[in-house]
Amino acid sequence: MSADATTFDQHHYRRDVTGFGVVTIRAVRPDEDVDLLHGWVTQDRARFWGMREASRERVHEIYAYLDSLDTHHAYLVHRDGVPAALAQTYQPEADPVGECYDVRPGDIGVHLLIGPPVAVEPGYTGALFGAILDFVLADPSRLRVVMEPDARNERAINRFLRTGFRPGPLIDLPEKRARLLFLDRPATTG
Repeated sequence: MSADATTFDQHHYRRDVTGFGVVTIRAVRPDEDVDLLHGWVTQDRARFWGMREASRERVHEIYAYLDSLDTHHAYLVHRDGVPAALAQTYQPEADPVGECYDVRPGDIGVHLLIGPPVAVEPGYTGALFGAILDFVLADPSRLRVVMEPDARNERAINRFLRTGFRPGPLIDLPEKRARLLFLDRPATTG
């Protein structure tokens, strides 16, 4: 899929993806987004997110805390105005994952939770994830994307491998056993 137009700043991203729709990404607003986020993270399909038993207040507290950090950021992703995913970025050196591998300058960690589907649509997750990766890599200082899904989440791991991530080692984090995955910034031709 090709993109028709992209706009980006630190607080808002918009990309027209041909054949898919308009993907917008903005920072989570804890007060405004708490009901949506609570509804998503407490579903069984989000069991690997680790918040299934969280109260609405706890979800608000977590995202208000993330909003206060300079090293971790949460984003709400929309497709054609409909909430579609929750993406979080973090600096690995400021996160427990950074103690489990050799962090390189330019590494950026990403967590991804695709929201409940409106309808089954072939290619949906791949197109949405592609737009999210474009957003993450819009900052030229970001040279490698690091993901660490729960090792039991084979569906997510396979999605990331199909996207071009390389598998890394299994690591033990405080809340899970995870599979490290790495995606280097694509080389540009000039």
